Amino acid sequence: MVERASSGVEDLDAVIEGGFPRGSLILLAGNPGTGKTVFSTQFLVRGAESGEPGVYVSFAESKDVLIENVSRHLGVDLKRLESQSKLKVLDMVAMKELGISAALEAILREVEAVKAKRLVIDSFSAMAQAFKEPIDVRIIVHTILSRLTRKMDCTTIMIEETPIGGYGVGLGLEEFVADGVIVLRAGELDGRLLRDLELVKLRGTELAERKLVFTLKGGFRAFSSFKPKPLKERKRFQPIKDSLTHFSTGCRELDELLGGGLPKGASVLLELSEKLSTLDYHLILLPIMLNFGIQGRGVLLIPSTGIGAELTREIALGYGATEDEINRLLRVYETLTPGKDQKKPYIAVIEGKDASKDYQEYLKLESKLAHETGQPVMSVAGADTLVRRYDEKGAESLYGEESTKIRQRKSLGIAIVKPGYEQLAQKLSSMVETHLRLLREHGCLLIYGIKPRTSLYAVEMDISKGYPLPRLTPIV
Repeated sequence: MVERASSGVEDLDAVIEGGFPRGSLILLAGNPGTGKTVFSTQFLVRGAESGEPGVYVSFAESKDVLIENVSRHLGVDLKRLESQSKLKVLDMVAMKELGISAALEAILREVEAVKAKRLVIDSFSAMAQAFKEPIDVRIIVHTILSRLTRKMDCTTIMIEETPIGGYGVGLGLEEFVADGVIVLRAGELDGRLLRDLELVKLRGTELAERKLVFTLKGGFRAFSSFKPKPLKERKRFQPIKDSLTHFSTGCRELDELLGGGLPKGASVLLELSEKLSTLDYHLILLPIMLNFGIQGRGVLLIPSTGIGAELTREIALGYGATEDEINRLLRVYETLTPGKDQKKPYIAVIEGKDASKDYQEYLKLESKLAHETGQPVMSVAGADTLVRRYDEKGAESLYGEESTKIRQRKSLGIAIVKPGYEQLAQKLSSMVETHLRLLREHGCLLIYGIKPRTSLYAVEMDISKGYPLPRLTPIV
């Protein structure tokens, strides 16, 4: 079994079998501002905290500036780690003129002095510029590889400032002798910053995933493919109180993203991209519905394809709703089906043929729930179901009427639009006050606001309260 050194990034370790092979040379490539310094310093800090001293060799930035910037970003006192001989920052900016021999001696001396198990060379690009003869650069690479990573079992990250010709870097030597190559990128998704890393190669490791989304929020955090987490003990959903002007989404981070929650009297569009499962969008939708309904308010649901009244009831029970609450407050619309038992308090039966007639019945039921509870009623509707029943023009007309009434009643309405209805989504976007888009990228679940405009947020599942909630982390 290959012995591993943690990369310092939890989700990255999860996809590289626990970390980098010990004694390996890892080339970390990327353009300026992609997070190479944060990643490599975090690699050293996590090592220092677990009993593996490290050395950071900087050819590009002075020691004082590096320590100040990284300490603030990671929330770690690098000076304290230095005073404890757990970490050494070697400033080579002024030593470049001394030549290759002096540089190598200084690096080796510091590695031996702290008995380093981790080393960072920042950066190969600056080092290559300092030692202009190609033979000098080759000597550096082979010395690091043979004496440090191999003989001293020192896991090493060598930073490369700018990839050239795709994955080719520098003189074309270092990426071939390296055991691993990681490329960091800062790109865009719908005009918003998206950071991702690519595992180009890692010797001795079976890579189930090669691309991961990451953020520099509070350090370097990567996000592997979104997966549900099992609940050991289920608890009743605990609602968050609404403000005077907004309904809470049931998730404080989502409330914050939206500037306080969902405005009272707002119509909301939740637009879904391809590759999403029902569980993915339910992680966002269900807390909104539960936070509204468990406070004693009615919820009217026209479910998307594949979601029926019985499944809705089971989901509500799983979040701690009682049978009495479901019978009093929840109404799930189903098309009249001969031979099916639809005489249950939480089932509302419609013919599904005449949109105007069905909507009038819908309004009567909404008025009845509002009267019985003395509070506004939430409406949730899947666009695919409405289009199937009344065609796209009919669905658009119903949404237009309902959004007007929602504003008048100061209630809340949510439209769920799945892939394949992009034109309808564009039309509905002009009617709503809040427009959210949910998608997957490299397996990571992401959400962002179109109305109001927000940056990208990674979505994870939080089960700390005994029921699933979204945990949001901004991509910065």
